Amino acid sequence: MAVSLTLMAHQRLGIGFIGSGFNARFHLQAFVGVRDADVLGIWSPNAGHAAATASLARKLDVGRARPFASIGDMVADPRIGALWLCGPNQARVENVEEIVDAVRRGRGSLVGIACEKPLARNVAEAKRVTALVKGVGLAHGYLENQAFAPQVEHGRALIWARGAKLTGRPYLARAAEEHSGPHMPWFWQGKLQGGGVLNDMMCHSALVVRHLLTEPGQPLGSLTVRRVTGHIASLKWSRPVYAKRLARTMGMSVDYRKHPAEDFASVMLEFEDARGLRVLGEATTSWSFVGAGLRLSAELLGPEYSMSWNTLDSSLKLFFSREVHGRAGEDLVEKQNAEMGLMPVVASEAAAYGYEAEDRHFVRVFLGKEKPRLTFDDGVDVVKILMAAYMSSERGKTVEFPPHGLDAFVPQVAKGTWKP
Repeated sequence: MAVSLTLMAHQRLGIGFIGSGFNARFHLQAFVGVRDADVLGIWSPNAGHAAATASLARKLDVGRARPFASIGDMVADPRIGALWLCGPNQARVENVEEIVDAVRRGRGSLVGIACEKPLARNVAEAKRVTALVKGVGLAHGYLENQAFAPQVEHGRALIWARGAKLTGRPYLARAAEEHSGPHMPWFWQGKLQGGGVLNDMMCHSALVVRHLLTEPGQPLGSLTVRRVTGHIASLKWSRPVYAKRLARTMGMSVDYRKHPAEDFASVMLEFEDARGLRVLGEATTSWSFVGAGLRLSAELLGPEYSMSWNTLDSSLKLFFSREVHGRAGEDLVEKQNAEMGLMPVVASEAAAYGYEAEDRHFVRVFLGKEKPRLTFDDGVDVVKILMAAYMSSERGKTVEFPPHGLDAFVPQVAKGTWKP
């Protein structure tokens, strides 16, 4: 059964990871900067991947991690107090069901679970996951790294403390996440992932604009979503030459000539604050962006002030002439697209993108030292916004929020019936 958080207040937190891929490895790098926690376990359906990721955790000296044969076995390890859920979207409900089953049968002593974005593929699944975790009394945290990015947090605090305090609240936030495409085949498959780039990355940007527009110390829910306008398109990867390239790279299960998913999405969110003021959030996401690599950006504007953030505006840049020939990689920036020319370098991506701060926060939450800034309830709200955006795109018009039928809605992209 779940253990009282107060019993954990002066202990180190043992952590187990469900999932062993790209995202889990980013978290492992982040835990280098986190105190009071040890990564002790890794489970993956691929035993070899689990062993390799556990080896990386030991190499990074973030804990004496070992691979586990099952989720239930990892829950049962008395050293592990919390789980970081980093597996693929299509396994989310199944993974949580296995965790909860183990807890109900009295295996282990979990206090909490943190879940990567999006919480689930649609509203019904998100509500199912949340009900399961709440049903066994586990503390829960929604992992949204960009809300914890140092520049976002520092800029937001200053804007509200100086600009908003003297001249009025901010009224427009923009956020974008753009790169050239995901690493693994399941991301590209609407039926598995739950959609395309809107489901994959708009979960970041939609929450970030709401976060920026929300007064510090107030919950995200203090801004009420009134209207949602969504648009999706396949700009690059359904073109014949790129569809063929994608199939060669990701395998024939990814065929954008027959079953495309969107590689571009935009959303306009209209909010209302407690005083009835309307404020706007604009967000875009793309798998069709070609630049140095991953680009995260945000802006916040008010009556007499503004802030901006762009991860590719790096203070460190390198230049390699065409005589420098090296293998392709991601040692300069995530989703790197080139190895020569003038290249920005993000020196500590796990910290710059917010992973380090969010992991530190949720460790402290599960040790009973802080209240969670984001919970599964926030994750459910994000999924509702994403599904409303898909619904708006399919209808070709703005929808009042929440639109009728949202809980049962599944996007055409996720059904495999969407035509660009």
